Amino acid sequence: MLSVNAIHTYYGISHILFDVSLTVSKGEVVGLLGRNGAGKSTTMRSIMGLTPPKQGTITFNGQEITGKKAYLLVRDGIAYVPDDRRVFADLTVEDNLEIPFSRSNEWTKERVYDLFPALGEMKSRRAGNLSGGEQQMLTVARALMTGPELLLLDEPTEGLAPLIVRDLEQQILKLRDAGISILLSEQNVKSALKLVNRVYVIDNGRIRFEGTVAELEANEDIKKKYLMV
Repeated sequence: MLSVNAIHTYYGISHILFDVSLTVSKGEVVGLLGRNGAGKSTTMRSIMGLTPPKQGTITFNGQEITGKKAYLLVRDGIAYVPDDRRVFADLTVEDNLEIPFSRSNEWTKERVYDLFPALGEMKSRRAGNLSGGEQQMLTVARALMTGPELLLLDEPTEGLAPLIVRDLEQQILKLRDAGISILLSEQNVKSALKLVNRVYVIDNGRIRFEGTVAELEANEDIKKKYLMV
């Protein structure tokens, strides 16, 4: 479904990503793991057209999308949940869910509230008054309202309490079971390995490891050197 081929991405003259390649197949949850500053968010932003790569190509469902505008990628079926959430603080939960362009009728507010019951209970509350975990739920829910085939989740558990992390893990598993493909960027290795089918480890803008969860679990050198676990 998604193929990132040897991309190089820059911020100004600073070279951030070096020859990064990864794939996500239909119905798969793929983890992009690494420490803070390793290049995870830049990879996500490169895919979403927010920081387009200067070299390499990105394809989605067989069509090249390298550097394509983010709003057009949403129409193609890619949704992005950034690490800083970016809810519309002065609008209600329900209003936040009504803003996105929807490419299908697959995801309705009612279906989102079934997945995130807490949001249904506070749908009239202003998003700026929600806790960090509630805002994260709202950001994922808002992305689902676009009807995505592929969901890019950038550090979804960052700053969340363990109980909220467990709830979010269950909701991500439900999305996988619903057939949504997911690229999951995480520092929280323990959480990510419960959810993913395959893993890429990134460090200093380069992919250092690719393999299954079992292969990563068995590779003590990679875990200690790049993940500190």
